[in-house]
Amino acid sequence: MIRPADLLRETPEGLWCEPGGFFIDPVRPSGRALITHGHADHARAGHGAVAATPQTLAIMDARYGAEFTRFRQPLDYGETVRMGEVSVSLHPAGHVLGSAQARLEWKGLVITVSGDYKRRRDPTCARFEPVRSHIYVSEATFGLPVFRHPDDAGEIARLLASMRANPGRAHLVGAYALGKAQRVIALIREAGHDGPVYIHGALSALCDLYRDQGVDLGDLRPATMKDGEGQTTDFAGQIILGPPSSFQTPWARRFPDPVIAFASGWMGVRARARQRGVELPLVISDHADWDELTATIAECAREAVWITHGREEALMRWAELQGLEARPLSLAGYDEDGE
Repeated sequence: MIRPADLLRETPEGLWCEPGGFFIDPVRPSGRALITHGHADHARAGHGAVAATPQTLAIMDARYGAEFTRFRQPLDYGETVRMGEVSVSLHPAGHVLGSAQARLEWKGLVITVSGDYKRRRDPTCARFEPVRSHIYVSEATFGLPVFRHPDDAGEIARLLASMRANPGRAHLVGAYALGKAQRVIALIREAGHDGPVYIHGALSALCDLYRDQGVDLGDLRPATMKDGEGQTTDFAGQIILGPPSSFQTPWARRFPDPVIAFASGWMGVRARARQRGVELPLVISDHADWDELTATIAECAREAVWITHGREEALMRWAELQGLEARPLSLAGYDEDGE
């Protein structure tokens, strides 16, 4: 009888596939790694060989340089390859550009590792596709029933309404450099704002990469005090995006009476918004909320669900009530709070 642990098991380095000879998103350098997406807690430099979508490989190149691995193996969505004794394919996860679920098949057993994912539409990346499996390994970042994210368009409408109500103030929006910043910009464009969006220098390289991958972000300009012709930039009534870490630096104090906004699923927790000094919390998440998590498990898990890096207790209980086996995975080194 085949045991699931014979195909995939947790180790201090990450999920290890013995018959395939590779780790999934290992937290330390390994001989061979299958990477689900480009966020730094999942995609690290120093592996001997990396298999990932072409977009994720490009993100790792942009972040770490061309020498981040000795060998790259690009895998398109839906392409099946043999890694050792295991048939491996990647399927859209809807998290960020290039993000993927990893489907492993060996001796008739199918296990799919979700990586990070969301179910709602995102104009900057391929939409999540359900992958039916004997065992589905799901993240649980927002794995409590209290987390039900509002409509993205409604949150962007709140941002644009605040701009109209405060024409003399800059709107400084905190957004993580990979995925969230580009998604917020694209949603602003879809809402009809075609004026310039100013960005912190830390966002430039990844915004350029998204554009190279065919994502239209419109008129982006550096958030500097002087424009390209040496004229002083007037930021009143403008949108400026920067990584959250930049809000505590002198860079953030150059803008006129800014409205501080932050785009994150955690902005649904009022205490977190107050703690960060956020005047305009925007609940825009790149992770599945409770309803999306439960819908995904119901759709994808035939027999069991393994739950990782998140709040697993409530989700495990829900799965057990649906007749599924459920267990938590103790994987260290992944950011449970970050987006």
